[in-house]
Amino acid sequence: MKHIKGIRTRFHKLPFILAAAALATSVAMAGPAGASSWGTHSWTVQVGSESWDQAIQGMAFLPSEITVNAGDTINWEANGAEIHTVSFLAAGQALKPFNPFDPQQLGPVGIQSYDGTSYYNSGLMSNVEVPGFKVVKSYSLTFPAVGDFTYYCLVHGMAMKGTVHVQEEGSEYPYSQRDYDRWSHKQERSILRDGYRLTDSLADEATDHLVLAGGDDGVAMVMRFVQPTVTVHVGDKVVFKNPGMDAPHTVTFGTEPANVFAPSGDPTQFSGGNLSSGIIPANAGPASSFEVTFTKAGTFKYICALHDYMGMVGEVIVED
Repeated sequence: MKHIKGIRTRFHKLPFILAAAALATSVAMAGPAGASSWGTHSWTVQVGSESWDQAIQGMAFLPSEITVNAGDTINWEANGAEIHTVSFLAAGQALKPFNPFDPQQLGPVGIQSYDGTSYYNSGLMSNVEVPGFKVVKSYSLTFPAVGDFTYYCLVHGMAMKGTVHVQEEGSEYPYSQRDYDRWSHKQERSILRDGYRLTDSLADEATDHLVLAGGDDGVAMVMRFVQPTVTVHVGDKVVFKNPGMDAPHTVTFGTEPANVFAPSGDPTQFSGGNLSSGIIPANAGPASSFEVTFTKAGTFKYICALHDYMGMVGEVIVED
C-alpha cells in the first residue's frame, strides 16, 4: 500500500510538473533576455501611434531599435491614421523631403528579403483609408545578413527613424517581444501626454483672430485646428499659423483644388467660394502663416486638406 500511495503522489504532482514545463517552454519561445534561440522568429514594430479620436498622432517607430537574429522577419504594423513609410535608403542615397508625386516614395519598393544595400520602401502606411492615397497596413522584411540597418519615415524625415540590429543566427536575444511591447506602450502613453500638454499650450495662444493649424514637438503631433471656430466681423483678418516643427497643413475653404499642395484663390478679399492656402509648412517663419480677410457676413467652413479625414476641420463665423 505504501508503494501504491507513492505512485499516486507522483501522479498527483504530474499536472503541476507538466504545467511548469509548458510555462518554461512558453517563456523560452517568447525570447527572453539571455535566451539562446535557434531557428527563425518574427517580430513586430508599431508604425506611429494615436489617441482614441486621432487628434494626437505620434511620429515614432515603436520600438525605435530592435535586435534580431539573421534570418528573422520584422513585421511593421500601422498604428495611426497619419501616413508614414518604412524606408531603407540605398548606399550613398540622401534623405530628401517628402514628394507626394514621386512613385518611388508612394509605392512599395523591394519585398521579402532585405539585401542591406538597396532602397527598400513600404509605401504609405496608415491604419485607415486615406483619401487620395493608396496605403498599406503592414510591411514585412526578412533580414539574412548581420549588420545595423537604419530606416526612416519619408514623410517625417529625420524626426522619425529606427534601427534594426541583426546579429548572428542562434545568438542570445537581449530582449523579448514582450519587452519591446511593454516599452512601446510606455512611450505611446508619453507621446499622448506630450500631445495633450501641447494642445493646452497652443490653446493659451489662440484667439478669434489667430487660429493655430495643428502643432508638433518633433514626436507628438496635434491634428486639430486650435480654436477651430472663431467669430469676427466683416473686414477683419484671421491668421492661420502652423506653429509646429515638422508637420505641414493647409487651410482650405470650399471645394478642394486638384492640387491641394498649391495655393488657390485670393485671401485678401474672401467672401465665400473656393480658397486654399496650399501647404503651410512648419518652422518656416512668415511662410508658416496664411492670412485671410473676410469681406462678407456668413459662416465659412474650412478643412486641412491633408488631415480632414482625422477630424481637422473648423469654421469662421463672420458678423456685420
